[in-house]
Amino acid sequence: MSDLVTGDAVVLGLRPARLPSRALAIFLDLLVYLTGYLLISIGLTLATASLDTAAQAAVSVASFVLVLVGVPIAVETLSHGRSLGKLACGLRVVRDDGGPIRFRHALVRGAMGVVELLGTFGAIACIASLVSARGRRLGDVFAGALVIRERVPGARVMPVPAPPPWLAGRFSGLDLSAVPDGLWLAIRQYLTRMNQLDPQVGAAMAVRLADDLVARTGAPAPVGVPAAAFLMAVVHERQSRDAARAFGPGGPSYAPPVYAPPVYAPPVAPAMPAGMPAVSGHPAPGAYAPPAVPPATAPVPVPVPGEVPAAPAPPRPATGFAPPA
Repeated sequence: MSDLVTGDAVVLGLRPARLPSRALAIFLDLLVYLTGYLLISIGLTLATASLDTAAQAAVSVASFVLVLVGVPIAVETLSHGRSLGKLACGLRVVRDDGGPIRFRHALVRGAMGVVELLGTFGAIACIASLVSARGRRLGDVFAGALVIRERVPGARVMPVPAPPPWLAGRFSGLDLSAVPDGLWLAIRQYLTRMNQLDPQVGAAMAVRLADDLVARTGAPAPVGVPAAAFLMAVVHERQSRDAARAFGPGGPSYAPPVYAPPVYAPPVAPAMPAGMPAVSGHPAPGAYAPPAVPPATAPVPVPVPGEVPAAPAPPRPATGFAPPA
């Protein structure tokens, strides 16, 4: 059992494929390819019956290379390491760091397979697979690839933490071509286990890995960005590029979850009925109207028997001054 990191940047507890399962997958693939080669050879023999011997030999060699070398390479490249035999046996070819293989990996494996599998009837491949600790043949070693088992029940999946939202898309122009697969594997394994490490030890490891990554990319890390956040952002940027390369520009791509902070809205005080003061002691605008004060009226004199009523006082001239309410 070994911890392998897939192209989705998660650690899977999978076992590398061993010789029996790999031999069965290769046997199924060869059975399909040889059957196709036999049918194509019969058709070409009938079609080139009027040609000379040299032309027939050239057509035969071309059909051999096309069917037994070119077709397996094309199938592994287009299916991302899943040929018909491997799909039936639950196997898959991945890079050393667990990512999906590309054309150059399939090309090296296919070219070496002609010597290992067809030239020696699988003897060299069997010996190399038995000697290797992870069951790899020479084509896997030269291509930097590994055949793993995909259908393993109870596999534990540990996703890589998403980078902070303010770092999303910030490293889209970073050159990652010079970063080796071993460094990617170390970074991904650290990110999936960073919460299990001592804080001081984890911080020191993050700084060391970030320094190695900066030295490979040639671009300094942004000022003020923590080392662990920088590693998360760069790993997810590489994931997005792998997804775009595998599925095309319009295919699915990784998008980290974006945290949207809640928008604060001050509470709106309910409208108070007219004539009632606000609870806070301050009347709400347009909600409180003070009661109208009736105009002051002069007291009505009560007549006293035997007393002559006094003449009313003349009105006072207006001065423009209004007394305070």
